[in-house]
Amino acid sequence: MALILGIDPGSRFTGYGIINAVGNRLEYVSCGCLRLSTGSHCERLKQIFDGIGAVIQEFSPQESAIEEVFLGKSVSSALKLGQARGSAMVACLHHNLPVSEYAARAVKQSLVGNGNADKVQVEHMVKVLLGISGKLQQDAGDALAIAICHANTQKSLLKITQASSFRKGRFQL
Repeated sequence: MALILGIDPGSRFTGYGIINAVGNRLEYVSCGCLRLSTGSHCERLKQIFDGIGAVIQEFSPQESAIEEVFLGKSVSSALKLGQARGSAMVACLHHNLPVSEYAARAVKQSLVGNGNADKVQVEHMVKVLLGISGKLQQDAGDALAIAICHANTQKSLLKITQASSFRKGRFQL
């Protein structure tokens, strides 16, 4: 059993989603968005740090995952996104929570089987995998997708590790 915190960082909205990975099952725990004020960029970075810290204190996840920076419309936007990611990552590390990073393409591939999937397909798979009905906030749904990607990746890594314990048909301890 592992509680996983997924984070979709942004300089205006930062989504978070928490799932519980129990064996091969994924269970929805919570999700939401930090709606950042219209204050200075530095003030919004502090709000991300404080908000993610509060989520960690409330739910006590064991692992966290965050989306990597992608170059969007402008270099300035990418820099602001990178700073928002940094603020969220430091909040996790401040609470001794390990952080894993995933590219948006890897998240889509993990959930939909296609790295070019659109947001509608990703949201649909999040809802199916977690048994959620109704509409998800976009940033919260993306954060849940990142958490699911992390759970899938960890499960695959465990299988690889277990498989390497077999040599010439014999189990090695």
